Amino acid sequence: MQRIINLLIFQSTEPRALDRISPWVDRRFPVSIEEEMERLENQGHRRAMKSHLPIDGLPLFDEVKYVHVARDGRDMCMSYHNHVTGFNAEALAALDRAGRDDATINRRYPRAQTDPAAFFRTWLTEGVIPDQTDGLPTVSYFELERSYWEERKRSNLFFVHYNDLKSNLNQEMRRLADFLDISIPEKLWPELELAATFETMKQQGDRLSPGASSTFVDGAQRLYFKASNDRWKDVLTEDDLKLYHDKIGKLPSDCARWLTGGGSVA
Repeated sequence: MQRIINLLIFQSTEPRALDRISPWVDRRFPVSIEEEMERLENQGHRRAMKSHLPIDGLPLFDEVKYVHVARDGRDMCMSYHNHVTGFNAEALAALDRAGRDDATINRRYPRAQTDPAAFFRTWLTEGVIPDQTDGLPTVSYFELERSYWEERKRSNLFFVHYNDLKSNLNQEMRRLADFLDISIPEKLWPELELAATFETMKQQGDRLSPGASSTFVDGAQRLYFKASNDRWKDVLTEDDLKLYHDKIGKLPSDCARWLTGGGSVA
């Protein structure tokens, strides 16, 4: 989504470093919030920011556009497992320092199990936020999605599902351009769409995510991994899936259906 918004704003396929063009404002490393804010303040173009916070952790302004990207939790967890098991020693040390330096966390970064099924079960049964019973090593997926779903009627909040990006990228990019009030010349759409595909992004990974080389084993190739769904089908047991269905069943039924399959948001 960072790349898509970058393409729509600049109407150019130049591979710009995503962490510089759309800073992640709630991260704790490898740069400080002061450095991130300086990057934002120095931008003269239309700005975009990245966040992994639930919506109740964000300031909400009527004049700001918000884009929420969701994915089936089982697919998300498999992708996340690849992500957190790919941190190199330097990144883990930085995460440990960030946790220990914050009195509200006061612990090192939790180490992920190498077995994806074991990781999935921990993710579903252990939380890191008071009153949350899942999400380790981050906030609860289910509560984060609930927070956005409860605000879905906001005219300045746009929902997009990973499945829809994969099945009809052109349609979703056009829908997003309309939401952002960006007019794209018709002749540019083919090249913008091609630049937004996973295959192109993987090829350009070192330019789009230059910081990955200092964060992940195998650098950008670890970050841009497979982009495939249903890997969980070869990993999870019936008991694992029951745990998941029990959790997602506590969300509103229309929210659970959307998270599972995508499509339009009522």
